[in-house]
Amino acid sequence: MSRIIIIGGSGHVGSYLVPTLVTIGHEVVNVSRGISKPYRAHSAWEQVENVMLDRTAEEAKGEFGTKIAALQPDIVVDMISFDLPSMQQLVEAFHGKIDHYLFCSTIWVYGSFTTIPSTEADLPNPIEPYGRNKAEMEAWLGEQARRRSFPATSFRPGHIVGEGWLTINPLGNLNPEVFSKIARGEELVLPNLGLEMMHHVHADDVARWILCAIHHRQATIGEAFNTVSEQALTLKGYAEAMYRWFGQQPRLSFQPFDEWLHGMNEQDAAASRGH
Repeated sequence: MSRIIIIGGSGHVGSYLVPTLVTIGHEVVNVSRGISKPYRAHSAWEQVENVMLDRTAEEAKGEFGTKIAALQPDIVVDMISFDLPSMQQLVEAFHGKIDHYLFCSTIWVYGSFTTIPSTEADLPNPIEPYGRNKAEMEAWLGEQARRRSFPATSFRPGHIVGEGWLTINPLGNLNPEVFSKIARGEELVLPNLGLEMMHHVHADDVARWILCAIHHRQATIGEAFNTVSEQALTLKGYAEAMYRWFGQQPRLSFQPFDEWLHGMNEQDAAASRGH
């Protein structure tokens, strides 16, 4: 079994991944700021080595990568790397010292789709900073795998759902009042024709994918994988399913996208635009 470091292991995916790895016999180190507790309680956490590091602060000092390398991992699962300099500092510190580095990217690298469904064969086409940063990181990491034989794998979760946190709603934001409106049978306004899509995935499924990638390392190195459910949902289909879940008949209306955003508060509008 391996010594596995999860950077950001107390988060959505880590709350499922860490207990699974411990249960099958891996030695697990959770690196976090020590502020948040896992979303799910599990006795396996008693066997986890918890290391408190503030990534942003340590990177500013140029020490985050060396401190992770000093923990002597066999495998690193990086859940919270969001820009290329952050990744580069880490990768350079343990190049030649680990068996596998798994990077959490995102389906946001696709941006504006050309074909649906999109596959790993389609080129990234990000349209906003988050997706552009992740796409840049994927490209650099793939180059390291090809040119320097760095054992890296990228994976691209969609809209992650699971126990303990708010789910992205049919308007593409985190406002729980949307579900309350649906439960009361009130009208919901969607953008355009409601055919924009979201692609959910359960955190446990992402965790299981990571486990499979670890156990089939040679088949995944140098590649990037979509890590999502079998099918995406249109906003209209998602909303209608939620009405039926709450025993209500769907009541939907539609507005042009910009007009639709204008009717939201600033926080919800920003989230809906991004999703």
